[in-house]
Amino acid sequence: MKLPFDNTYARLPDRFHARVAPARVRAPRVVKVNRALAEVLGLDAEQLASAEGAEVLAGNALAEGAEPIALAYAGHQFGSFVSQLGDGRAILLGEVVGRDGKRRDLQLKGAGRTPFSRGGDGRAALGPVLREYVVSEAMAALGVPTTRALAAVTTGEPVYREEVLPGAVLTRVAASHIRVGTFQFFAARDDREALATLASYALSRHYPEAMGSGNDALALLERVVDAQASLVARWLGVGFVHGVMNTDNTSISGETIDYGPCAFLDEYDPAKKFSSIDRGGRYAFGNQPRIAQWNMARLAEALLPLLAEGEEEAVRLATERVERFSALFVAAHARVLRAKLGFAREEEGDLALAADLLERLASNGVDYTVFFRRLCASAADPAADAQVAALFAEPGAFRDWAESWRRRLAREQITPEARASAMRLVNPAFIPRNHRIEALIQAAVLRDDFEPFETLVRVLERPYDDQPENAHLSEPPQLDERVQYTFCGT
Repeated sequence: MKLPFDNTYARLPDRFHARVAPARVRAPRVVKVNRALAEVLGLDAEQLASAEGAEVLAGNALAEGAEPIALAYAGHQFGSFVSQLGDGRAILLGEVVGRDGKRRDLQLKGAGRTPFSRGGDGRAALGPVLREYVVSEAMAALGVPTTRALAAVTTGEPVYREEVLPGAVLTRVAASHIRVGTFQFFAARDDREALATLASYALSRHYPEAMGSGNDALALLERVVDAQASLVARWLGVGFVHGVMNTDNTSISGETIDYGPCAFLDEYDPAKKFSSIDRGGRYAFGNQPRIAQWNMARLAEALLPLLAEGEEEAVRLATERVERFSALFVAAHARVLRAKLGFAREEEGDLALAADLLERLASNGVDYTVFFRRLCASAADPAADAQVAALFAEPGAFRDWAESWRRRLAREQITPEARASAMRLVNPAFIPRNHRIEALIQAAVLRDDFEPFETLVRVLERPYDDQPENAHLSEPPQLDERVQYTFCGT
């Protein structure tokens, strides 16, 4: 099999990566090929879904043009710095330039041990592979910048965690796999040459319009701060909890990356966390903007030697850029909230009105996604208010707020139908509900039944459409279905 690889990262100096081939597996079987994404990438979906494709997607065979490498990086994990992490179970096959002209990495996740495995087996279990496939593709359909899933295959071999589980490999597609931790890796080694090479490479690859300023590192820092502020605002808009916002999971491209213990809110709660390893709530839903800025400060620290000749000036430049994050995030989040509430223009009291609503949602245990979807109907017809109010433990909490909301709506000359239509484009009917993901994983792992997986993937391709025939997949969990903890799968 020949794929149209054009591998620029593999041509960087040897200390940026380790050359390593994927490990062979016993009996690879294709579970899913993302045909729409394959088309964008200029790949043959039928070939990928074939027996020959299964061999390539599992790592048993290398497509012509592949240059498999594991990337080196460091990172802060829950606030503690580890100077060497790297791809411990992921192998980058190479890069392809799609039909849209965009360059993307093709990576096998769960492809075996690398020099960065730190004693791990380098494998992935089926459950986490299906979770990342479903959630990353849902995020793409929701309009949130994200890595994508090209394919999932089972290996025919077990992996050993707390129990014996079927093994699998995910083919992940990303704008790149350069992380904040990649810069930290070289900063920890005082390798200024590598830092400069990486900064220029990352800027030219992801933000080419910013080239030519004479200070690639500063231009890169500015763009990444902006991209991360926008990204986290979008997370909050759909109720997404990343779960493990370590600096090695923070992409320079501004894409969501590494769907480990991630989840979506059911009831609105800014303190909500799902990750089984986040005991202190460091990465809780409402903490995500603060942590993203903290991660940007770590990127700035790594880039300090490149920002200016003098340390004092470098610190000043870095501090100014990192401090811009707050204003950028507030502005981005305000745009998200205004759209969700049906406001076509800015008014001074909008954020106070939104904050008041969120407090009422939290104190009444209201499902975040269901509320905003039903609010679209209320925007079209006040008669729908009764259904929205019924979501609240104290229905008057909505009615009181709705009076202010309607006064705000009345100041804009937009028909109710047009406003409701616009709101339905930003308030999804379907999200990857945690209990649905757990159910499809159990069906696949215990019964080799992939129909629930296929159904959810298909529904989540159109998250903003009502799809009445699948309405049950939009419903919040019953008490006995609630997912309290998620796991990273390593």
